[in-house]
Amino acid sequence: MSDSTADFDFHLPDSAIAQSPARPRDSARLLHIPPAGAMQDLRVSDLPALLREGDLLIANDTAVIPAQLHALRGQARIGITLDRILPDGTWYALVRNAKRLRPEDTLVFPGTTETAEVVSREAEGGAVLRFSSEGHAFDQFLRQAGALALPPYIHRPEGPTAQDRLDYRTIFAEHEGAVAAPTAGLHFTPELLRAIDARGVRRETLTLHVGAGTFLPVRGDDISAHHMHAERGFISEHTASIINATRRNGGRIVAVGTTSLRLLESAVDENGIVHPFAGETSIFIRPGHRFRAVDMLMTNFHLPRSTLFMLVCAFAGTERMKAAYSHAVETGFRFYSYGDASLLHRHPDT
Repeated sequence: MSDSTADFDFHLPDSAIAQSPARPRDSARLLHIPPAGAMQDLRVSDLPALLREGDLLIANDTAVIPAQLHALRGQARIGITLDRILPDGTWYALVRNAKRLRPEDTLVFPGTTETAEVVSREAEGGAVLRFSSEGHAFDQFLRQAGALALPPYIHRPEGPTAQDRLDYRTIFAEHEGAVAAPTAGLHFTPELLRAIDARGVRRETLTLHVGAGTFLPVRGDDISAHHMHAERGFISEHTASIINATRRNGGRIVAVGTTSLRLLESAVDENGIVHPFAGETSIFIRPGHRFRAVDMLMTNFHLPRSTLFMLVCAFAGTERMKAAYSHAVETGFRFYSYGDASLLHRHPDT
């Protein structure tokens, strides 16, 4: 296990980062990466053939909120990206120009009657805000004043488009609360789900509200010093029981996306039993992690030095993933949120 960020670097040209999704969604490319042997260049529509009767597909049913806001403190412009709601109803947010803020400052949002009080501020750009409305009224405010917090590598000089509002939402989306979409789920279509069902594969969902921290890079050369932001997650008793029954019956647990995998690994005990979950997780999965809940992972291609690339290296083996990513770059796979997908098998040693 390496603690050096540089060991998870690779060359990725800017042209490899997708600016729009494949259409139809399940026509995106899929790189099948078994534990050993040849990799297969396929399409997402080929996924059902890689699964078998008795497997269980677990997807994240979070829905993205318009979390990007612009406020004023006096004449100072303040950029806000909501991260997660806290138990007392305040919001943790990432703030541009955070050094201009002090506790008890009041922020106003032009064109609305909404205000927010600064409860506290962190040195690294985080802040806790208390908005003047909540519940349905707050949801209306977000729809009026908020915008999608698209990843910075998707270039939208004029801001997210109406098409982005459609593209950046998965077919599983049900429970609002995420800042970023669980992007592996963006590949699924009704036709693909019907084919998976026909294969005899069961489907269940969990909820992990992906936070703004997913966009933060690993700063510095020491991985162990990286701080993961907490995210809220929920696994029902019903879903946990289905997962455990699948494992007992010899089926494989197939996680759609790193968000699903991280929540499952947060809810599993040392004996491999997944328990219901309702709370926050800040799990950081990197090489050396012992996986107990997931057998296969469908995920998009991630950026160099990112915690997500470290996660897939932990799951499928660092050398195997470096070879897979080298192949993906050389053969024109498209990376990140709107990009292509991979299907990984858990390495026997993890």
